[in-house]
Amino acid sequence: MRIAQIAPLSEAVPPKFYGGTERVVSWITEELVRQGHEVTLFASGDSDTSAKLASCTPEGLRLLGYRDHTASHLAMLHQVHRRAHEFDILHFHIDLLQYPMFEDLNHKCLTTMHGRLDVPDFMPVYRTFTGMPLVSISDNQRLPMPPTSNWLATIHHGLPAQNCPYTPETKGGYLAFLGRISPEKRPDRAIEMAIRSGTPLKIAAKVDKADQDYWNEKIEPMIHHPLVEFIGEINEEQKKDFLGNALALAFPIDWPEPFGLVMIEAMSAGTPVIAFRNGSVPEVIKDGVSGVLCETMDDAVAAVAKVKTMSRAGVRRHFEGNFTAECMVKKYVAAYEELLSRGADVIKLPSSSFKPQYGELNGSARPAIPVAAMPA
Repeated sequence: MRIAQIAPLSEAVPPKFYGGTERVVSWITEELVRQGHEVTLFASGDSDTSAKLASCTPEGLRLLGYRDHTASHLAMLHQVHRRAHEFDILHFHIDLLQYPMFEDLNHKCLTTMHGRLDVPDFMPVYRTFTGMPLVSISDNQRLPMPPTSNWLATIHHGLPAQNCPYTPETKGGYLAFLGRISPEKRPDRAIEMAIRSGTPLKIAAKVDKADQDYWNEKIEPMIHHPLVEFIGEINEEQKKDFLGNALALAFPIDWPEPFGLVMIEAMSAGTPVIAFRNGSVPEVIKDGVSGVLCETMDDAVAAVAKVKTMSRAGVRRHFEGNFTAECMVKKYVAAYEELLSRGADVIKLPSSSFKPQYGELNGSARPAIPVAAMPA
């Protein structure tokens, strides 16, 4: 197949620093090429790919200092639309700007929804342009969306099996917290788990400006306990040892996580995950096999003893059977084929049939979530 992958322009593909969506786009692209498909990647010019690169900005917009990326994305979409005849499939990873521009091409388009979908601000688009075929990254992610959404598949993320190598025996005996310091990630829960269980905790995380007050007021006073070590942000190479040598990954989230890449990165290394049952977690973690699912802090503290008896080989097998890039792309190719089999017979309602109901989520009014507070 001739496939266009349309990536966000915020970061390079793969990203040089932080950027979960861009990493996933890279894994999809490289695996599609490996499988023999003809792939063109629309992305920033500093991207590194074995596909054909259609450079849409000199480098990732964040590193260039751009705050508003809308204009650059619209310019990229114009280029994609002009070249649409060159491709069998147009696969978007950029939220919703493409919906109106590609309404006449829905029969060959799909959009992977990478973020949280319970944002009332975006509902007018989701409820108006109902023909765009959508892929969710977990079943839980779909829940806030309108019933008219044109879901094509749920496809869990997968990463190359060699990215986080399997570590048969842990050398560290510590709990690992990896990601970002923010209220919804609940590093305070990870610290409490460590202290109450008497287990060392290493925190490898960045502090964004938006979360600086939370760090100053809540977390920084907690990290001076002798069992807690704050490392700061780490790179991809450092991540391998950090996860591979951990007793378990602490994933004590308190929000509807759409997927959670760090869970499968840990499982790839053979490291079990202690996770609170929110969002996608029950779809990713097999309780008692690849980790422990928790409802309360007492559950999480008890889980520290449980993971010590779990088979790291069993954790790795669960990863290999479900969350490799090969598994993910096999499902995407099936979705592409399903879409193409439908031909032009794709749901498309005229925009005039919809009267915007601002702030409405899946038929129910809910309070708006401040954009500044949304996780990346």
